[in-house]
Amino acid sequence: MLQNQPLASHPHQIGTIEFPINNTLSLFISSTYFFNPKLNMTELTIGQYQLVSNFFSLTIAAMGAATAFLWINRSQVADQYKTAVTISGLVTFIALYHYWRIFASWEEAYAIVDGALVATGKEFNPAYRYVDWLLTVPLLLVELILVMKLSAAETASKSLKLGVLAAIMIVLGYPGEVSDVNSTRWLWWSLSMIPFLVIVYELFVGLKGAQDQQPEGARSLVGKARFLVVASWAFYPIVFLFPMLGIEGGDAKTFVEVGYSIADIVAKAVFGILIFVIAVKKTQADRGSIAG
Repeated sequence: MLQNQPLASHPHQIGTIEFPINNTLSLFISSTYFFNPKLNMTELTIGQYQLVSNFFSLTIAAMGAATAFLWINRSQVADQYKTAVTISGLVTFIALYHYWRIFASWEEAYAIVDGALVATGKEFNPAYRYVDWLLTVPLLLVELILVMKLSAAETASKSLKLGVLAAIMIVLGYPGEVSDVNSTRWLWWSLSMIPFLVIVYELFVGLKGAQDQQPEGARSLVGKARFLVVASWAFYPIVFLFPMLGIEGGDAKTFVEVGYSIADIVAKAVFGILIFVIAVKKTQADRGSIAG
């Protein structure tokens, strides 16, 4: 048997699997490993694999940069808005951690051997993404409500309502995400869209009056923040549909992972920076009214 060596050091070794030197037996095992559909979990090309890896890396960098920016500049906003900015940084920090785990799971699931991409036998774990969403999606809504500076009772009521709806939406989406049966995916997609539509209604109708009460310098920004939440969140159910619309194999996997990564960057990092800008504008408006 071959000694344990790095993956690329010997053409007959894949991960921790060691192939005997005998050419005939090695060819048999290698062909079984490469073409067994249970081992090759999805048909990805090297280009698709590297594209997804690059987007995971980009997302990690974006979340890290946003976290550092938000927490370092927290002192620039008034005390009543610091919680919103702190939560914005917490959202991107949680996403940073989970994307690190997602990236590691992706790297462990595949290996490039002799110029071909093969599955290592370790399954890529999509649950990290849903754990991340379960934590961060309710917080995204809370940070928007906090920066709007509603009454204490209204802040508590809307944060609880929208946070619970967001958590239900994520929980309902997961069974469909991990299923390969289109009818099952359609069922859970449809169910998860119910709380999503309620959230959209609350953002555009329930918070419209609160937006009108914002300082002039921040009013349009609050409207943009509400729109950004809905627009970026609408991208998630669209990405969810890709495998159900005739996109299969490696194409489906690539579109889904890249699509979710882009949506997360916009919904968390970009949205967090917008929350910070709103907090700064409202801080300036508050100080101006006091000075006047």
